[in-house]
Amino acid sequence: GHEDFRPRIVPYYRDPNKPYKKVLRTRYIQTELGFHERLFVAVLTSKATLNTLAVAVNKTVAHHFPRLLYFTGLRSAKVPHGMVLVAHGDERPIWLMYETMNYIHQHFGSDYDWFYIMQDDTYAQAEQVKALVTHLSINQDVYLGRAEEFIGGDEQARYCHGGFGYLLSRSLLLKLHPHLDSCRNEILSVRPDEWLGRCIIDFLGITCVSQLQGQHYHTYELAKNTELEKEEEEEFQAALAVHPVSDMTLMYRLDKQVSRIQLDRVYQEIQDLQMQIRNLTALTPAGEAGVTWPVGINAPFLPKSRFEVISWDYFTEQHLFSCPDGSPKCELSGASKADVSEIIESAVEQLNRRYQPLLRFSKRQLLNGYRRFDPTRGMEYTLDLLLEAATQKGHSHVLAKRVSLVRPLSKVEIIPMPYVTEATRVQLVLPLTVQDLDFVANFLDMFAMNTLDTHDNALLTLLFIYHPYDAQRVGQVDVFAGVKAMVGELEKRYAEVKIPWISVKTEVPSQVKLMDIVSKKHPVDTLFFLASVWTEIKMEFLHRCRMHTISNWQVFFPVHFQEFNPALVYRGEQTASSNTDFLRDGHFDRHSFAEACFYNSDYMTARTKLAADILDRDEVLESMEVFDVFLHYSGLHLFRAVEPGLVQKYTLRSCNPRLSEDLYHRCVLSNLEGLASRSHLAMALFEQEQANST
Repeated sequence: GHEDFRPRIVPYYRDPNKPYKKVLRTRYIQTELGFHERLFVAVLTSKATLNTLAVAVNKTVAHHFPRLLYFTGLRSAKVPHGMVLVAHGDERPIWLMYETMNYIHQHFGSDYDWFYIMQDDTYAQAEQVKALVTHLSINQDVYLGRAEEFIGGDEQARYCHGGFGYLLSRSLLLKLHPHLDSCRNEILSVRPDEWLGRCIIDFLGITCVSQLQGQHYHTYELAKNTELEKEEEEEFQAALAVHPVSDMTLMYRLDKQVSRIQLDRVYQEIQDLQMQIRNLTALTPAGEAGVTWPVGINAPFLPKSRFEVISWDYFTEQHLFSCPDGSPKCELSGASKADVSEIIESAVEQLNRRYQPLLRFSKRQLLNGYRRFDPTRGMEYTLDLLLEAATQKGHSHVLAKRVSLVRPLSKVEIIPMPYVTEATRVQLVLPLTVQDLDFVANFLDMFAMNTLDTHDNALLTLLFIYHPYDAQRVGQVDVFAGVKAMVGELEKRYAEVKIPWISVKTEVPSQVKLMDIVSKKHPVDTLFFLASVWTEIKMEFLHRCRMHTISNWQVFFPVHFQEFNPALVYRGEQTASSNTDFLRDGHFDRHSFAEACFYNSDYMTARTKLAADILDRDEVLESMEVFDVFLHYSGLHLFRAVEPGLVQKYTLRSCNPRLSEDLYHRCVLSNLEGLASRSHLAMALFEQEQANST
């Protein structure tokens, strides 16, 4: 007992006489080290209360617990949305408890440290339950809840009342499981909580306790006709569970009252912390001048140069003067309008809170509004308000007042995403028109170097788009004959590679119509990458295409890097080498949606919804891109991000005037912004003026 234990490093040794065997590692280190998730919650419900009380539990506290399942004897024909339900096929209470304990042990016994059992007429304060298990040792057999005496039983023995919920440790569950069959056959009881308590006492000798390791299991018994809005006593606030909750409305009122109490408590804690910060800052070298506003929030970002200055967006109650599409003025609507309305309402409320009862403010008009997003602290607002101030004597006066507000960044949440591997095969689809013939050779060379030479799991399909005039003359002169010859050379060089092509005749090459043709010729689980002929595809992008595209969950629309016109950027000087300057002079083209990664099954689902919406009006498809199909008809996440692995050489693309106005406008903007940066254009104009003047 007095030995000094010290860690020692065991050197790795492999017997050279034994064959090498690869060690299979787990995906997560947590699994390899034997860590368990902390808390599993089981809610006991019934067919009669599944669509009422169980739904109320699901809407009030379920999202606070990491894992929650509902257990019932019989289930209704339709299970409420968003609930994971397990039906045992028998409504007898003891049978339900027996089957539930068996199910929990079989499916979750090795994954969780704590198991919380509650009824659907129980309101549990989830945050307090989670805080409780963090303070308990997992090495003990724990049976914790509201201890009740057995009727006519041993005075020392106690069971945990099921209405107030109870907590079981993993070690107790593992020891109890072998005895459940004996308990079912030997113990007679009407109440399932008494039956479970008697089972634990008889076979494990453990009784229910309401206090353990310095932690108390507080409960609150709800009386009939209780006015919840006035329920603020200490016992109610400290309770982990409240029982009985007789109906859905009472559950929602209870959750509202608990949330209000918790919110008031948080606001008070914030005020206390702010006071401590003020007191401590006064002792620092900066003194009181070092206190930032609001107290406790990061100071505003200080730019080191004019290029880092965060601009303010001007707005009124009706219009925004910094629009997403680049227009100088647009109508305030949607989330932006709700944001402005809420911030004005909050400003007037804060003014009244500060100056009442001497003054009462009411808003007349928003004179000027400014906002900007500071990534170090959140959204900042400056409002010039025209207010009417009324005194206690009834006198009123109109005045203008400037207020500043901050909507700070809240707690960062990690969005759960399905796990994706990088082994998926990518099917590249390359549409080609006659105007693209000069760029095909470079595309095929880059494809061969970055995918075929590296044996990347990627295939290529070419889509030849013939104009009706060229299609009639294909027997005499095939405009794509040169491309087909290049493909033949590639197939000779790489014997295992086949590059198929599809021929299409159309005057207006609609992206959606072309994708319809390709989709029908591939399996539903195909991962498509819709490419453009000017793109240089790198291996790291294909990896990101696989990782960012998730079947039935997310599609990926990368923003490629567009190089500027070398004639304007370098003006006869030597161009930058791609080896030394990875992203050469250019910009990320946000107007282009030509490249896309998506699964065929997701496209077919969205396309079916689109077909039902437009019926037989196929001309609508000419005004749409694949991006529009997923945006309006899929319900999936659309992930759009800059992609340095997709680089396009400069080219002046021809914009088809027969496309929709929006698509044509985007094409023209892409061409114009892809000429050069403002500084390069200014220099070109300056040199031109100098040449004209001389």
